[in-house]
Amino acid sequence: MPSAAKPMSANKGLSRSQARLAAVQALYQMDLAETDLAEVIEEFKTHQLNPGGEGAAAGGDADHFARVLHGVVRLQRDIDPMIDQQLAIGWRLVRVDAILRAILRAGAFELIELTDVPVRVVINEYVEVAHAFLEGDESRVVNGVLDHIARKVRPGELPERS
Repeated sequence: MPSAAKPMSANKGLSRSQARLAAVQALYQMDLAETDLAEVIEEFKTHQLNPGGEGAAAGGDADHFARVLHGVVRLQRDIDPMIDQQLAIGWRLVRVDAILRAILRAGAFELIELTDVPVRVVINEYVEVAHAFLEGDESRVVNGVLDHIARKVRPGELPERS
């Protein structure tokens, strides 16, 4: 019986990974096209997250997807300054590529609110999302920014730096 539990856990993780990918796409769409939150959620649930759909987000956890979108929108005024503080001097979030901005916002939200998800999982997942969308050093930016935010909002979950 224990072997049956493992695939369920893996499937849950995979469906959340797909939901994160879709959430970043939706945040990007909302940012560029100024699309309404409810409209984007409905569109993605119908077309992108549908288990029978095609694409990387097919079968994604629709509840996790919606929770991330609602949370980013609700906390954006708190999240954006946190991200700004972690960016290199002279860089502000508004100057960052829109897809990178979406990744950082979604990751920061999960670190702040979804404390049932381990810090390392959140960081690793959004680094992987960065790899899916971006080439170059952006994944290292995601790793660094989210690591710093995690150390502030969830002290003690990551080992101390030497």
